[in-house]
Amino acid sequence: MLIAFPVAAALVVWLLPWTNQVAGSLALLAALVDVGIWINALTRFDFNGGLEFEQQEEWFGDLGVSYHVGLYGWSLWLVGMAVVVSAAAIAYAYWNGRENPRAYFGLMLFLTGAIVGVFSSQDLLVFYVFFEAMLIPLYVLVGVWGGPGRLGATIKFVIYTMAGSLLMLAAIVAYGLERGSFDIPESGTSDNHWIFLGFVIAFAVKAPLFPLHGWLPDAYRESSAEVSAVLSGVVSKAAGFGFLAIAVPLFPGPADDLQPLVLGLATAGLIYGSYLAFRAPDVRGVIAYSSLAQMSLITIGIFALDDLGRSGAVLHMVNHGLISAALFLLAGAVERRTATGDLNRLGGMARGRPALATVLMAAGIIALAVPGSSAFAGEFLILSGILDDGWGWAVAGAFAIVLAAMYMLRLISAVLHEDVGPAVPEEALDLRPAELAVIVPLVGCLLALSAWPAAITEHLSF
Repeated sequence: MLIAFPVAAALVVWLLPWTNQVAGSLALLAALVDVGIWINALTRFDFNGGLEFEQQEEWFGDLGVSYHVGLYGWSLWLVGMAVVVSAAAIAYAYWNGRENPRAYFGLMLFLTGAIVGVFSSQDLLVFYVFFEAMLIPLYVLVGVWGGPGRLGATIKFVIYTMAGSLLMLAAIVAYGLERGSFDIPESGTSDNHWIFLGFVIAFAVKAPLFPLHGWLPDAYRESSAEVSAVLSGVVSKAAGFGFLAIAVPLFPGPADDLQPLVLGLATAGLIYGSYLAFRAPDVRGVIAYSSLAQMSLITIGIFALDDLGRSGAVLHMVNHGLISAALFLLAGAVERRTATGDLNRLGGMARGRPALATVLMAAGIIALAVPGSSAFAGEFLILSGILDDGWGWAVAGAFAIVLAAMYMLRLISAVLHEDVGPAVPEEALDLRPAELAVIVPLVGCLLALSAWPAAITEHLSF
């Protein structure tokens, strides 16, 4: 239902001659129903078991491929984050309006179903189908509804992602032929380092990780605010799922042998992304490069190769998905009022806009990982997990966390404080009730996780 319902709703929105208002309303209703389906799944989930809600039907008998889906405790939380962020993105687009809303909202719903399919796949070819299906609406959403530089952003996105996808397909075929099965729980492990690298490179492109992040700045800047929120908050977590469900458990020997290489690149990306975020001249640039840094930190947690690091990585994936989505939607709200995201043209927006100031401060303070926040809990678990592999990795991670505090404080100060910027009109309104209804629930989820991060970390069942 979590996969099929939004896809079916997308077909309904596409095919029937709804008015623009009705099409948007149906899409928002479908997204909220999908959140309700996930909440029902959460209440029924047995966290003491293994794979839950499992469904398996033969697909290609000659190849031993089956439509095999199901959820583990940790993947259930990724699905929950995905449907919540997708619902917020659709609601944001609904309240702000988009051209050709039937096509737009249908693509957003189809993307939601594909993302859930990625997070629930238990067969490598099924995973690949959903992985590719996820990219189709993104190409269109960026290329048609993006900003002035959308063509170049789309071309870069296509080149990088297609290269990574083809490499992953080759790795899947090679693994299936070697093990005689594409089923993830049943196929067994492999010691082939080249196949392992094929998966790792493909996931590194999707995250993205250094040095395969060339598509990131243009795609995040040129997309509409809600598409950037989904790209950064949700789609990038397909890489984290791939590392956790495929690369590490199916290739334990290569993962252990090449751990220093992956950790080295992730650490470089963590520091480099944090530095670029601190130097970025615009709001979206800060958030985009911070995503590069945070996905690198999540990768460090996964490749700590212990339960502590993995728990921190899952918690931080949920944290980052909610934080990044909230920040991109806030960036869109600022851009609507000022027609720019340049930090040197902003400033003083806290004056007379208490709602904007409060929400941005709350999201920003959680993002800079103050003690007591859910982001702090995730990062602390990651650094604790990696400490056994060498204190140097933990020191580098801690240094990058300090840089994160610096770039988030710079962003908050440049938008809310200092002198009123030349692009900020006196009549610019505070956040509207509709905008608050979209963004406040994301921040509310973060506050709830800050109060009780064990809601996730004690219910993962790796």
